[in-house]
Amino acid sequence: MKYDVILFDADDTLFDYKQSESYALREAFKQFGMPEGFEDCASTYNEINRGLWRELELGLISSAVLRVERFARLFAAHGLKLDPESFSAAYLFHLGAGTGTFLIEGAAEVCKELSGCSLAVITNGIKEVQYSRIQDSPMRDAFAHIIISEEVGSQKPEPGIFDHAFAKLGLTSEDKRSVLIVGDTLTSDIQGGISYGIDTCWFNPHGKSGDPGIIPTYEIKALSELMSIVGRK
Repeated sequence: MKYDVILFDADDTLFDYKQSESYALREAFKQFGMPEGFEDCASTYNEINRGLWRELELGLISSAVLRVERFARLFAAHGLKLDPESFSAAYLFHLGAGTGTFLIEGAAEVCKELSGCSLAVITNGIKEVQYSRIQDSPMRDAFAHIIISEEVGSQKPEPGIFDHAFAKLGLTSEDKRSVLIVGDTLTSDIQGGISYGIDTCWFNPHGKSGDPGIIPTYEIKALSELMSIVGRK
């Protein structure tokens, strides 16, 4: 096979984060007695959340700050008298619950087909959510390691999280040519892989425009396309 090790991003690569996010936000508002809260606040939340995740990638905030700050800003924007910390706890519970776990099409099948490779997850996501959703999914036994930025103290695209992944997987710099990272985000997954010197695969199911400054080794619209890239038919 062309690649022996596949590093998978989690959200919007293996797991349908947008669907899980909508479910969790809706359920949290219901829990707080606001069944219409999701419809009223979803657009604002998405804008705030995207901005904060970008700040996380740039190292400007921590995930601990992000998980509460997004709701503090949301409630301030809509004049809601809700406690951001309590709401965040409810949201994260629903986000990681089995009923809120939705897979990208083909994710479980691809991981099974690639069982001859060493598979790992490398994610900037929140640790309790990622562990819970992986454990509740058909891919619970697929990964040699789950590398989460909160635990490592470094996030994609920084080299530290890749150093940690290589150490966990028993790899050296000489093994870089046999490692592929697969992810949906150019600025974290693909830029991180490029900077670290490993091949990259941009999962781009919706045909988003690329960035001339960040060129992936491969681009795919379906996870099943990985089979031919890795060397499996």
